[in-house]
Amino acid sequence: MSLLKEWRDYAYSLDDRTPQGKQFWLNYFGVEQGIYKQLLSNVDEVVTGTVKELAEKYETTIQLMTGFLDGIDESLKTPNNIEEMDENTVVSLDFDLELLYKNMVGCQAEWLYTLPEWDALISAERRKELYKEQKISRTVVKPAKIGRNDPCPCGSGRKFKQCCGKNN
Repeated sequence: MSLLKEWRDYAYSLDDRTPQGKQFWLNYFGVEQGIYKQLLSNVDEVVTGTVKELAEKYETTIQLMTGFLDGIDESLKTPNNIEEMDENTVVSLDFDLELLYKNMVGCQAEWLYTLPEWDALISAERRKELYKEQKISRTVVKPAKIGRNDPCPCGSGRKFKQCCGKNN
């Protein structure tokens, strides 16, 4: 079984309303925040290594490192092959800074997109723009409903109720 499948099977089976589930996720989010603080403090360095090496570097378990790699994968310039990853798979954490920020906003990970390390990397104005872009991208806009007496959208010039809106 791949590390990713093991991670997802275990982590997503935990109910975060139980003490065990709460403790697990609080621990994971703390580890995640610590790793991001280190990455954002030195964005010029592209971190690479095996899953096991990165877990040791960031002083965490292979399981939690797998969860981190699952979370950051969509923000990487070149995604890792996380589906088939084992502890000896070499991975890269070469992330796109703005995409990472937007993905953190999209996941509602306030504990990550409000880290003070962002201040030196992206201006407050630009972060506000990225935040807004991300929120708008997830907003569903329904088209205006066609009224019975409106012109038919098919272009016939007739009222909708007398054209495409007729009950057949």
